[in-house]
This record gives sequence, C-alpha cells and structure tokens, in this order.
Amino acid sequence: MILEAAMLQVREGMEQKFEQAFIDASRIIASMEGYIDHELQSCLEAKGKYLLLVRWKELEDHTIGFRQSAEYEQWKKLLHHFYDPFPTVEHFTKVYPR
Repeated sequence: MILEAAMLQVREGMEQKFEQAFIDASRIIASMEGYIDHELQSCLEAKGKYLLLVRWKELEDHTIGFRQSAEYEQWKKLLHHFYDPFPTVEHFTKVYPR
C-alpha cells in the first residue's frame, strides 16, 4: 500500500465551496483502479489548510492510472482552482508496524 499525502491551502473565503466540490470529486477518485480509500482533514490552527490522504495499492495506480486519466481532468476542473499555492504531493510507504 502507498499513502499519498498533500497539504492543501485553499484560497481565503472559498473553504465551504472547496469542501462541497471535494465531495463531488471524491466520487471520481474512489472509482479508480488501485484506489483503497481517502480522507480530507481540516487544520485546527490554520484556516483554509487541509490534509488530503489517499491510499493506493501501488504507486503507479496514482501516478499513471489516475494522473493520466480522463477522470483526473474532471478532478482538476473541480478542485485545482481553489489552491494557492499549488500543493506538493508526496508518497509514503509504511515502515512500522508492517
């Protein structure tokens, strides 16, 4: 399993619209090959800051299967205009416990 992590900074005043768009976008990512689950968390200390965690079976399920799909284009249209700055996405693998 691979954990995708992205710290998202949403433009001020757009948090509610972002959260609603994310619900719609969740249907897209959940339909992808290799998808396991995902969650979106809101930061308590910083308004507009979110943590997105997505679990994939394999790295390529995200980097190729999702990112190079028509569904990703829909995801981008729904969500990418909310971010400032654009987030860095990183991938992790579990060290402990296995």
